[in-house]
Amino acid sequence: MADKTYLSKEINFNKAPIMWSGMEVYPGGGSAASNLYGTLNVIKNPQEPNTPDINTDGNVNVKKSVNVKIDVNVDGNVNVGKNVKAKGEVYSNNGKHRLSSKKNFDIPHPTKEGWRLTHSCLEGPEAAVYFRGKLMNRNSIKLPEYWKNLVDPDTITVSITPIQFYQNIFVKELDIAEIILQSKENIPICCFYHIYGERIDTEKLIAEYEGGIEDYPGDNSERSIAGYHYDKKLT
Repeated sequence: MADKTYLSKEINFNKAPIMWSGMEVYPGGGSAASNLYGTLNVIKNPQEPNTPDINTDGNVNVKKSVNVKIDVNVDGNVNVGKNVKAKGEVYSNNGKHRLSSKKNFDIPHPTKEGWRLTHSCLEGPEAAVYFRGKLMNRNSIKLPEYWKNLVDPDTITVSITPIQFYQNIFVKELDIAEIILQSKENIPICCFYHIYGERIDTEKLIAEYEGGIEDYPGDNSERSIAGYHYDKKLT
């Protein structure tokens, strides 16, 4: 079992080197805060290569003095079990991708050796879901059962693409459970379909507003704000 060491007031790392071996370090035993000054280098134990460098049951706060820039550099992975909060921008791919500009993913190319494939998410002024498929010799599209509590039926739109030949298709009936198609000539329907609906379980998105992120006129707690660093979504 590791020894327990309590910090007393402050430790200045700019002075003589300090080595802790097999110790658990706690804040000061009294009411006074414990401060660490200077640079703290944490070196992985070669005998325990899978042990994380820094373990904490509380918070790790990195603050800077006036006009002093402080960086936290990590050569390995940062594993977070809860939230990541940032007041500034969030960058990935060595600074090449800024999260607030667009939402990308990048994977090894599935068919070209040595290539990469990058895609970006669609964006729109609503919280929408979609359902798509192919209809062959039928006129009924069954919507997912969960749509009844997820989608506002008054917002549903249907796009139809006939297969093989023009069929003069139109939407005859529509509700939250089913969409009935019909062709003007009453011929068998063969088509692709793409159906959109706006979510009903959340407030409507306000696409444009004046001011900063704190001035959003809706409920910020409902948003995972991809255009603002994912830092406002609380659990």
